[in-house]
Amino acid sequence: MSLSLEQSTAICSLLADASRLRLLLLLEQHELSVAELTEVTGLAQSRVSTHLARLKRAGLVQDKRSGNAALYSAAANDDEMASLWALLRERLDDTQLRVDRERAGQVVARRKHGQTWAESVAGRMDLHYSPGRTWEATARALIGLLDLGDVVDVACGDGVLAELIAERARSVTGIDISPTVTAAARKRLSRLANVELREGDMHRLPLPPAAYDHVFLMHALSYTREPQAVLREAARLLRPGGRLIVAALAEHGHEETMRAYDHLNLGIAPDRLRRLMTGCGLKVRQCRVSSREMRPPYFEVITAMAEAGPAN
Repeated sequence: MSLSLEQSTAICSLLADASRLRLLLLLEQHELSVAELTEVTGLAQSRVSTHLARLKRAGLVQDKRSGNAALYSAAANDDEMASLWALLRERLDDTQLRVDRERAGQVVARRKHGQTWAESVAGRMDLHYSPGRTWEATARALIGLLDLGDVVDVACGDGVLAELIAERARSVTGIDISPTVTAAARKRLSRLANVELREGDMHRLPLPPAAYDHVFLMHALSYTREPQAVLREAARLLRPGGRLIVAALAEHGHEETMRAYDHLNLGIAPDRLRRLMTGCGLKVRQCRVSSREMRPPYFEVITAMAEAGPAN
């Protein structure tokens, strides 16, 4: 059977992904669940599920129920997709594939020893889904411990943070330069009487000085060439003892990512961020890399907290 350009492109696209190839090779040797494939490969569970869905639609993977889980395995067929995969598989040899096979053998052996779910994912629990156990649920539980007072959310986007903290704040003012994004935030937050949204430039915030207890800059610094100006404006808004909370990408070298997400810089080093906050008259309580992404290119995130001094 001959293939159209569209069909051949679709086949090549499906097999032109290293993660999908790793999954296919594993499933030719073992029947594995999504959780087990996540453990073996170190990929995020959502990513494994997405790849499996594509492979299943292409007829390369099948699944069956086993208790409460679905076990996946390679499917036997003789169509063009299978033929191309067979040709490619014969030439595949890579250290990562050998590591995958070894880990899969260990997972299958451990399955036979009756471990509980928690025991089976111990040390990697953050990579696995468990009903109700999400970062959002955890954040909402912890927010309940706070009393935030009057808050400014700089570069607030469509209001995700404002929605999260509104219940624990006297007032929340969200500022974003984009009319489209601000309109989306108004729609999301219309039911919250203590939230106000404004359009504005974070380099010249249209807000009064010394009027707020907390100012949040959550990844706002990616969108400026003048971080000192943004931090100075944020500091200007704080009451004595008020706090500036910053989350920012650590310094990196991935210019393509910067362009794809409209970032205006390649992140910031913790030491520089600390100096800039100190230069704004703030007392820095924390400024460090607090997390590292689990997948390439392994972006790191800085979290920082600084306080405004007493009134003169």
